[in-house]
Amino acid sequence: DEQVQELCYRILHELRRGLAKDTHPKANVKCFVTYVQDLPNGNERGKFLALDLGGTNFRVLLIHLQENNDFQMESRIYAIPQHIMIGSGTQLFDHIAECLSNFMAEHNVYKERLPLGFTFSFPLRQLGLTKGLLETWTKGFNCAGVVNEDVVQLLKDAIARRGDVQIDVCAILNDTTGTLMSCAWKNHNCKIGLIVGTGANACYMERVEEAEL
Repeated sequence: DEQVQELCYRILHELRRGLAKDTHPKANVKCFVTYVQDLPNGNERGKFLALDLGGTNFRVLLIHLQENNDFQMESRIYAIPQHIMIGSGTQLFDHIAECLSNFMAEHNVYKERLPLGFTFSFPLRQLGLTKGLLETWTKGFNCAGVVNEDVVQLLKDAIARRGDVQIDVCAILNDTTGTLMSCAWKNHNCKIGLIVGTGANACYMERVEEAEL
């Protein structure tokens, strides 16, 4: 079908523009490096925490990866009060750290040292797997002292201020990347993560030499 072929051509053309340093600013499809080097192979085991922050509520999850592609997952949604959404960054991340501590106590992993993946769905200039600077607040947030700061470090600092739980923040990622990684653990043929909601976004595996960013 000619229309499908034309659509594929245009998407690929814009992807290449989005991957190139010179054409990225004007590309219709803006591509960003995730710093994730590979997909899971399905042999990962153990307990992991996940923090999903992207709106007026945030979610904390405890995932236990087991044999035979089996897993157990517990989660809880926490509200962010209005005064914290427009307060200081310290207030926001202290609130998140308190909820993480309460969650770990509720699920009897309070004394365990656990890795955490941080899904952060705000405009982010990512500089590494565990480093990302907030470009601007959206969705009604206006916390002072966070724009142009490393949100991973702000979370680590808040956890350290409490001193009651041991959490290693091992990655910050977009929700599409989290979707791809979680699905690929169960299905090794999964190569694309797609989110369709208020907005739409996607991620895919790309050769390093194709990305100039």
